[in-house]
Amino acid sequence: MRVIGGTARGRRLKAPKGQAVRPTAARVKESLFNILPPNLSGLRVLDLFAGSGNLSIEALSRGAVHAVLIDESSRSTAAIRANLDRLALSERAQVWTAPVLRSLRKLAQSEQLFDLIFLDPPYERELVGAALASVGRSHLLSEGGTVVAEHSAREPVRLRYQDLVLHDQRRYGDTLLSFFKHAATSSSGE
Repeated sequence: MRVIGGTARGRRLKAPKGQAVRPTAARVKESLFNILPPNLSGLRVLDLFAGSGNLSIEALSRGAVHAVLIDESSRSTAAIRANLDRLALSERAQVWTAPVLRSLRKLAQSEQLFDLIFLDPPYERELVGAALASVGRSHLLSEGGTVVAEHSAREPVRLRYQDLVLHDQRRYGDTLLSFFKHAATSSSGE
């Protein structure tokens, strides 16, 4: 697993030891970052079910100003911290070891907004719908922001979750990337 663009391009990332973490496949990650704007300068990123931190570290490497990475596994968050330290990105990130759905309630109370939210729950636990609903209820996405949910193509998502409206979907084998926009942005035609 490597960073594919930005200041940390070509640097290797460590995966959590002894866990069944399913990092985003290289071709899916490359396609995702070809769909997103090339310059992510100034964006605030939220990475839910962060695993190794692969996606948010890529965003930080490409100019995102700050990232909050959340995973319930202490092994995952230890690997994330090690990756951030090795790439000198720690100062631009917060790493939480906590259940994701409970963390969303805490984030909502802080009134933080994020421009880019990555959501990559374990496929076998069928959490994508519940996680999208929680993100929608939490009002964490800025107007103009994007939620990218990576999930099994066998696990469909709805067209809308509160403020989140399905904007695009791309399939890569069994992996589906579902892109949601803020409803205010979607209705204005952006």
